[in-house]
Amino acid sequence: MPDIRRGLILVHTGPGKGKTTAAMGIGLRAVGQGMRVLMLQFIKGSWHYGELDAVAAFGEKFVIKPMGRGFVKVGTEKPDPEDVRMVEDAWREAEEALHSGLWDLVILDEINYAISYGMLAVAKVVEALRKKPEMVHVILTGRNAHPTIVELADTVTEMRQLKHAYDRGVLAQRGIEY
Repeated sequence: MPDIRRGLILVHTGPGKGKTTAAMGIGLRAVGQGMRVLMLQFIKGSWHYGELDAVAAFGEKFVIKPMGRGFVKVGTEKPDPEDVRMVEDAWREAEEALHSGLWDLVILDEINYAISYGMLAVAKVVEALRKKPEMVHVILTGRNAHPTIVELADTVTEMRQLKHAYDRGVLAQRGIEY
């Protein structure tokens, strides 16, 4: 088999816990290999997560930017225009980051939610992924990955929940969920 080297597109999706955590694990591995990592969080933003403090020790080698307000209200009504505006801003920054030459790995955290909620057109994302520089790796996280994204990706992992402490009344635990 030939030794092919190129930037990969990875997707972490599914209803189980661990999509962002798995992406961060790859980010830590990448930093350990001398790579620079940017994580843009499309939905997160209103809470202070432990990972923000943890990666601060890496300086400019691993940067996380929360770009949203936190939980997005969805359902029969349309997403709040402010949330849509923030997703659009995050997407502009993501496109710039992919082509900037500054990052070896770009993590688009919770982008699958933004797409499935109708806040971001899948066609824009697919076009940018197809045009990304050859050696830039990209991870897309969030439930309900669009079939077109799944088809385009090199590696897709689906997290499946077998059980969760929250279902038994245990609240989110500091250091585990945030």
